[in-house]
Amino acid sequence: MTDRIHPGQGPGTAGPGPDGAGFTYHGAEPELIVVARAEARLRVGAEGIRSASGADTSALSMFLADEQIALEPLFGREERLAQIPQDTSREALPDLSLYYRVRGGGERAAELSARLAALPEVETAYVKPGAVPASMTGRDEETIKRLKEGAPATPDYTGRQGYLNPAPEGVDAYWAWLRPGGSGEGVTVIDVEGAWQLGHEDLVEKLAGIVVGSPVQDVAWRNHGTAVLGVIGGDRDEKGITGIAPEAVTAAASFQGIGTAAAVHAAAERLSPGDIVLIELHRPGPRSDFQDRDDQVGYIPIEWWPDDFAAIRWATAKGVLVVAAGGNGGESLDDALYERRPEGFPQDWRNPFNPSNQSSGAVLVGAGAPPPGTHGRDHGPDRSRLAFSNYGARMDAQGWGRETTTTGGFWHREGDLQGGTEEIAWYTDTFSGTSSASPIVVGALASLQGMLKATGQDPMTPERARTILRSSGSPQQDAPGRPASQRIGNRPDIKAAVTRLMPSTVGTGQAERYWDELIPYPHELPPRLRLFVAGAWRNLNNPAPELRQAVHSAFAAGRPDIRVWFSDDEVVGLVVAG
Repeated sequence: MTDRIHPGQGPGTAGPGPDGAGFTYHGAEPELIVVARAEARLRVGAEGIRSASGADTSALSMFLADEQIALEPLFGREERLAQIPQDTSREALPDLSLYYRVRGGGERAAELSARLAALPEVETAYVKPGAVPASMTGRDEETIKRLKEGAPATPDYTGRQGYLNPAPEGVDAYWAWLRPGGSGEGVTVIDVEGAWQLGHEDLVEKLAGIVVGSPVQDVAWRNHGTAVLGVIGGDRDEKGITGIAPEAVTAAASFQGIGTAAAVHAAAERLSPGDIVLIELHRPGPRSDFQDRDDQVGYIPIEWWPDDFAAIRWATAKGVLVVAAGGNGGESLDDALYERRPEGFPQDWRNPFNPSNQSSGAVLVGAGAPPPGTHGRDHGPDRSRLAFSNYGARMDAQGWGRETTTTGGFWHREGDLQGGTEEIAWYTDTFSGTSSASPIVVGALASLQGMLKATGQDPMTPERARTILRSSGSPQQDAPGRPASQRIGNRPDIKAAVTRLMPSTVGTGQAERYWDELIPYPHELPPRLRLFVAGAWRNLNNPAPELRQAVHSAFAAGRPDIRVWFSDDEVVGLVVAG
């Protein structure tokens, strides 16, 4: 879900949603979903529709034949789904064998849904609007001037990837890469959306291709997917960009031809516990009367729809982490509007945005502002909610929602950082929206999962991952008109998360001496505050001025009470008491 540059409206207010003029992605079609009655035990095969319980299916068969439409099991053969054992230690999982997708019908979907719902074997039927990337895109004059005709050799753009930097600016990928597994080794990520440029020059080493579905033949979709994969797994070399978890295996799953829920389920089936599914889609919700809008106002996460929720819940119950774009609708997901069950939804449907109801288990990601001055722009205070981002208690974490440098082009055309005639060498400086925020969170999670695996520990469960994201990281900040109470969550901090996930790998002790290295040696090193703890010097790179002053004052008072957490020679946490 990408975001567009829309100048002239003040810091942090640009973009689709409440303030920006938007754009349209082509190729996303509505889906007509049927939920069968459990007691009917429908079975769809080459011979037609039958009932495993002996119910009369003649009315349903006749209706389908008359309307020249067909049902297909949304998640695969019903018998196989019914044989999957339930984990009795968890809440009951949705019965995936009850969900069907209607083939045919086209523009008659709304009419057909009402008539299907009236049939005796059907509990209900509903229409889902087409899903689109949760990205904000567009063009202003400054960006147009920056378009390049293409370079003979791609420069190194990693210096523009501020989200790789230490917290609070970034997620501290540089620190993670120095740790075993910290580059995402042993982790697989599947991106669920529409299309990708699989031949991109910076996605060579670990890209496994498309595992399910047919890509949308559209450059806007392709640029979007390419940008997402670059943030997570761009190759670590001397050109272009580097992904947060460059050693993680990345793959793609397209919803085209099978629908969003089936794509999520098929992706999760191919993964092991601890791997990650990323959902880079949102769709128009009840605020916009489920109608497509160029400005994306009222667009919400896809888990609100029953079949998508069922697919995500199944994946997280399997132990697969699911991360989803929180949407660019500028909506409070706490609004009572989302408590109202739409016509056609099953009677037992409950609002998944309400924390009192059963959760899908997915990580929902909001879009936060990057540090002011990034690429010469100011979108408001660092880590404040961008105006287009959805927010609420359901949101778990945030990533950069603007100025994200990665692979791919600029929405519907060549890259604004590097363009030219070769699409495989396009780069952008302006990937945005909850679409750019979500792969940043995925990259941090893949890094953490890799470190856990490298030390012989079990990877995080979906519940544990959400807990870590909520209890660590760089806190959300206020912005004018967008207080931190409009929750999008913290920006991940890999180093801080390690202290909670792997306490056995983190030492602790009292600081006995300090050395403030304002001018480091060699000069290429960052400024350091060195603390002598547990018999050795430990380094805190780029200490905040207030933290440096607190350490100075504690030692000047003669009785320092400074507790330090460290990994090898690096300080990963510090508390000055008193």
